Amino acid sequence: MISLSKDLTISKTVQLIKGESSHWFNANTNATEKLSWQDDYWAVGVSESHIGQVREYIKNQEEHHKRNSFSEEVEGFMKKYSWQLNK
Repeated sequence: MISLSKDLTISKTVQLIKGESSHWFNANTNATEKLSWQDDYWAVGVSESHIGQVREYIKNQEEHHKRNSFSEEVEGFMKKYSWQLNK
């Protein structure tokens, strides 16, 4: 979860996260292949009243994903909130 200032776009934030994490991974691991990110990303706004719930979800995310795959979770969100995938 990230709080953005009014001067920082989601696109720029994602670019910075991907760039910095790839640089750190490639410089600090013994992986045989360099880390690279896909072009896509997904961002969702969260109201201030839901921040506590989102923090709890993030804290327990590893356990949660032992029961539900990422794909299953995305499908559930899409259906629950009537979201459509834009390509």
